[in-house]
Amino acid sequence: MSLTRDFFIALSKNQLLNSGAKKWGLKLGAGKMVAGTDIDSMMKSVKKLNDDGISATIDNLGEFVFSKEEATEAKQHIIETMEAIHAYEVDAHMSVKLTQVGLDVDQEFCLDNMREILTIAAKYEMFVNIDMEDYAHLQPTLDVLYALMEDFSNVGTVIQAYLYRSEKDLERLKNVRLRLVKGAYKEIEEVAFQSKQEIDENYLKLIKIHLLDPGFTSIATHDHRIINEVKKFVKEHNISNDRFEFQMLYGFRTELQKELAAEGYAFTTYVPFGQDWYGYYMRRLAERPQNINLALRGLVSK
Repeated sequence: MSLTRDFFIALSKNQLLNSGAKKWGLKLGAGKMVAGTDIDSMMKSVKKLNDDGISATIDNLGEFVFSKEEATEAKQHIIETMEAIHAYEVDAHMSVKLTQVGLDVDQEFCLDNMREILTIAAKYEMFVNIDMEDYAHLQPTLDVLYALMEDFSNVGTVIQAYLYRSEKDLERLKNVRLRLVKGAYKEIEEVAFQSKQEIDENYLKLIKIHLLDPGFTSIATHDHRIINEVKKFVKEHNISNDRFEFQMLYGFRTELQKELAAEGYAFTTYVPFGQDWYGYYMRRLAERPQNINLALRGLVSK
């Protein structure tokens, strides 16, 4: 299992394959996990989710951005997506990776791009979630977030439970809307828990801490055991359903998503779309190797 995960994580970082994937379209099973390559096709998926009482957080996919020109283009795509959310009148907000808008180019440039994005989002009364990337980008991402929080209230980020430092980071972010996840990258033993049991235990611990804090909590998991534990905890502590939500990825456990929404829990689906789907898809295969059969079916059907 570990070798398979390492293999797909390595593939996700291959820029040559990423460039080639843009020409393939949503093949190799990626169409099961990515809601189209353009805004119109993605919006059809979001409307279907809304019909089931499910909100969406939309990720206009983009990776390997190393120039100001590429980052500016990515920023414009994000702004176009926010404008489409407003125009289509769907229940959705944005998720943004800082590397996509220039974090690896220049931090101040990235900050300016995010200020522009958040200003437009605020005009539409829209929340923007800053996705968390690998450990090397963790502190720079938080530094940008703290700077943005001085002027904007419609921004939050992600805390990854497999990192040792996450509980301390949570302390500083107790009033912030956060998405709590287990973690999707491969990190070394010096900075991250390695066993599933340790990660799961820390994940539940962080969820419970933030649920008792003022900030809104997005619990992003497909693990029904975690979900059941959260249901029990919020009931025991009289935490109202408007203080938290469950989240899952587009294309995963769709029936459970509908069930939770039907039970009255706030629910949001993470909806990725765009031409730059390759890295995201490889990380999903790394997380859930059982989905390799999607890739195999995609190959034999071509």
